[in-house]
Amino acid sequence: MINQSLQDFTAESDRIIMLIKRGILQAFYPTSYTASVLFLEATSYTLSGIAVSNTLDSTSASAGALCAVLFFDEHNPQDAVVLAVFANGSSGFPSPAPGRITLLTGYQQIYDVSIPAASVQTFSMIGGASNIPAGILGVLYKAFFTSSSAGAFIQLAPHGASDITAYSSLGNIAIASSYLNGEGVLAVDNAGRIDIKATGGTCIVTLYTYGYVM
Repeated sequence: MINQSLQDFTAESDRIIMLIKRGILQAFYPTSYTASVLFLEATSYTLSGIAVSNTLDSTSASAGALCAVLFFDEHNPQDAVVLAVFANGSSGFPSPAPGRITLLTGYQQIYDVSIPAASVQTFSMIGGASNIPAGILGVLYKAFFTSSSAGAFIQLAPHGASDITAYSSLGNIAIASSYLNGEGVLAVDNAGRIDIKATGGTCIVTLYTYGYVM
């Protein structure tokens, strides 16, 4: 009986052939995690409702991208999954590139640095014990500052930003010599640097990072 079951299973396995086909992603539906794919063969056809790998999302499953579809059973076109998507010439890739967040143990990047009023100082966020690699897009940060001048505030931006006011800011400090805390996500330049500007008075700044966007 066991031998007969094994024979039946072997015979069934012989009839099911898995294969991978290349197609063009027409649409991705995040609510059902399915996609519509156009296959360009002797006769072009579109399949809808194909399952999509959990490793893909709306940032990477761009309409027009080429994709690899695994068919578990060539006789059942719905028994398939989109394994990967990739650029279709000069189109079909996410722009700007999607960011992936990595959380780290908090690391003190700046401690009690005095920045004179109306001055800008530049700091590198990468390397060393920070565990932040080169090539990042931004950092997750916590910062606080104090100033002897009521109304002072600081501005944070990627190094060399044309408009430093377009990014993060902390303040205004309500009472002289008190502290103000804040946190957020801050873009960096292509070398992993940020600028901090003090306005309204000299500011004493401390900043930690606890993650990055790649």
